[in-house]
Amino acid sequence: MKNYKRIIGLLIAISIISCKNNEKADGYGNFEATEITVSAENNGKLIQFTIEEGQDLISNQIVGFIDTIPLNLKKEQLLVSKNVITSKSKGVLSQIDVLNAQLKTAKISKNRIENLLKENAATQQQLDDIDGKIDVIKNQIKSIEIQNAPVVNELKSIDVQIQQIEDQITKSIVKNPINGTVLAKYTEPNEITSFGKPLYKIADLTTLQLRVYISETQLSSIKIGQEVTVKIDGEKGLKSYSGTISWIASEAEFTPKIIQTKEERVNLVYAVKIDVKNDGSLKIGMPAEMILSPPLSKEKGA
Repeated sequence: MKNYKRIIGLLIAISIISCKNNEKADGYGNFEATEITVSAENNGKLIQFTIEEGQDLISNQIVGFIDTIPLNLKKEQLLVSKNVITSKSKGVLSQIDVLNAQLKTAKISKNRIENLLKENAATQQQLDDIDGKIDVIKNQIKSIEIQNAPVVNELKSIDVQIQQIEDQITKSIVKNPINGTVLAKYTEPNEITSFGKPLYKIADLTTLQLRVYISETQLSSIKIGQEVTVKIDGEKGLKSYSGTISWIASEAEFTPKIIQTKEERVNLVYAVKIDVKNDGSLKIGMPAEMILSPPLSKEKGA
């Protein structure tokens, strides 16, 4: 009888411990991160590309170069054309300078004649002659400016082309956009690349987002900024992390097939994202569960 009571008591204790260790989760999901695919912004040979999968990179770090020799040669050609056009244009502009000087002198003579005419020391004919001369000079200047317009426009066009080439040369330097870890590498040095071709994929893994789905009845129990417990499978049972709710979907959706819950799949659920600091154990795609009760310890991996 005593042995029977001991066995019953042991079974009850095991049951209590088991219930504590198997706390019901309020949501299930998988870890994800914001992944960025870095693509080539120019065409040419990738003459240098110094990254490997799993490598940590910092923002604006130079990781590769695309051959810029053809672009530099084209830029030199445009500069030569610009110098030739400018030298031709200088002759036309010098004519305008001469005519402007003549126009200035003619206007001074007109003022002098007008003053003499007031004192009856000059004639109206003289004033009419100087007015005619001024009109002729102005027409000559306008004619030369019209002739020079195509040259000026051509110079502007060359300047724009040079700026475009300089922009392409700058974009031939492959710079890493964010702090993160290289997830995948799609090309190798000395390969020919083209505009928009993916080079590698990177993501910041210091903080991962656990996307879980909750029912409408649970929606009133959560809010952005709320701390929750996140658990993953570990070597010695479940491993706990402290997480913070960072996003709650504004619209409901049907339960995804990958989510296994006791509720029927036809029920509508709301997606929730939880930020979790990564201690190196968390991986993209890893399954996890969320418990709305606040964590007993805020230490990671407690």
